[in-house]
Amino acid sequence: MTVRTRFAPSPTGMLHIGGARTALFNYLYSRHMGGEFLLRIEDTDKERNTPEAVQAILDGLAWMGLETDAPPIFQSTRAARHAEVAMQMVAAGTAYRCWLGADELKAMREANPGLKIRSPWRDRNPAEGPNSVAPAIRLRAPQTGETVVDDMVQGPVRVGNTELDDMIILRSDGSPTYQHAVVVDDHDMAITHVIRGDDHLTNTFRQAQIYDAMGWERPRFAHVPLIHGADGHKLSKRHGAVSVLEFAEQGFIQEAVCNYLMRLGWAHGDLEVISRADAIRLFDIVDVNRGASRMDYAKLTNLNGVWLRQADDARLTKSVIERLSGRDGLTLDSTTEARIHALMPELKQRAKTLIDLADSAAFLARNLPLAFDAKAAAALTEENKTLLRALADALATTAFTPEAIDATLRAFAEAHARKLGQVAQPLRAALTGSSVSPGIDATLVALGKPEALARITAAAA
Repeated sequence: MTVRTRFAPSPTGMLHIGGARTALFNYLYSRHMGGEFLLRIEDTDKERNTPEAVQAILDGLAWMGLETDAPPIFQSTRAARHAEVAMQMVAAGTAYRCWLGADELKAMREANPGLKIRSPWRDRNPAEGPNSVAPAIRLRAPQTGETVVDDMVQGPVRVGNTELDDMIILRSDGSPTYQHAVVVDDHDMAITHVIRGDDHLTNTFRQAQIYDAMGWERPRFAHVPLIHGADGHKLSKRHGAVSVLEFAEQGFIQEAVCNYLMRLGWAHGDLEVISRADAIRLFDIVDVNRGASRMDYAKLTNLNGVWLRQADDARLTKSVIERLSGRDGLTLDSTTEARIHALMPELKQRAKTLIDLADSAAFLARNLPLAFDAKAAAALTEENKTLLRALADALATTAFTPEAIDATLRAFAEAHARKLGQVAQPLRAALTGSSVSPGIDATLVALGKPEALARITAAAA
């Protein structure tokens, strides 16, 4: 048997972090089992679903690197097939035509709150139905016994069939209900494992009855606990970013977000930093916890810093250039790109996000004269400007390698009876406009001799 999983979002907005984790779990399990991962867009709600929302889902999955093994299936294109199966159920006696009107249904519920609907048309001759009104199609649900689901995460779960009603599977206008469409689509897509949030657990009992009514083999179900905020409540905007593309905008990288989401509810010993290859090798849906997970943004941020330090310098340089492109007063040419790339090994050591990285690299793209922050301006005293002019002369005859620059700075500090930090402080201000930067030797090398001397001379004027 080829394992086939699917992610089936309704395109009503962004790819929420909970949905993103569901997609990730489906992807990892299918890859772990050597199977296939599919995408179905459940777009039957025409009022709420938009092309922009569909694109947001596709963009989010692409950013996460979750490639599907076939083009997406759109549920709205399959209405005829849903109706066909409903009619097959009617023919088999596992579903029936129902002319129960809205007013009658309301009266039944008011007379008996909590009533599980068993339509009077369940046992009536459909020939008695009015020709002028199209009927709905209801499932002829079992009235005794239990519906049991052996869930891969929750374990065996069951409900008495008296708790389930004869639900509508096809409305009187011919459109399918969610419960029916999902079953038909999963069957036709040969889905073997349905992995989704545990808020779908009650749906599963109903859907299991449709599988049984059609004589179809049920898929294995795995219901994953939801993600909560740090306060234990359902994750929402008040907790912070809630979509994967928001995390991307805030400077988080794919590896960190996927690594963190995988660890929300799943663990492999004390392993925290997990590559995609290791994730596929290690992940099994049966190891997911039953309890809800809590989103910890501080932990995600720290993990992002770990992944930044491991990331390719050229890739990070490209990301930094993109983030700096909207800022004023910067020159973003090939020379700037080369400077950023040269200094990237140092820049990424302290950064937690791509925003941090871009902020710390921005000085490499600034034009003269530099603007100085308060601490940098305070370091540029007249005495230090005199020192900088002399230092510029010393650096002018120095080979611009880290070793040669370090030797020059140490010799200069000793010759002027200064500690090395007393020389580096005004030099850093002159080069960057700030009191904080990567190592001064690496900064000088990245800027290059002409630019470094020009900045020192301008600051010392």
